[in-house]
Amino acid sequence: MLNIASALSAASSSMADVVRVRYILADRNNFPAVWPVLQKWLGDVRPAATMIQAGLMEEEMLIEVEVTAVRGSGGNGREGKGVEMVLI
Repeated sequence: MLNIASALSAASSSMADVVRVRYILADRNNFPAVWPVLQKWLGDVRPAATMIQAGLMEEEMLIEVEVTAVRGSGGNGREGKGVEMVLI
């Protein structure tokens, strides 16, 4: 999540601008352990979300997170500037 936050910051955006998130878990049984971390990073932001269970590229990888952010949306319902960023 730190990588995602850093990439958003470099694009003049933030986690508050996340409008969609996709979680890809190697094992869906890991979701209860992952959820508190995701909640911490997203805070009050409630993006559309999808969880998928799938094999990942490396055995060490337990989760992959992909987000879509609309710069300027601020997660507060106001309309963004129409710049969409997809970060994996």
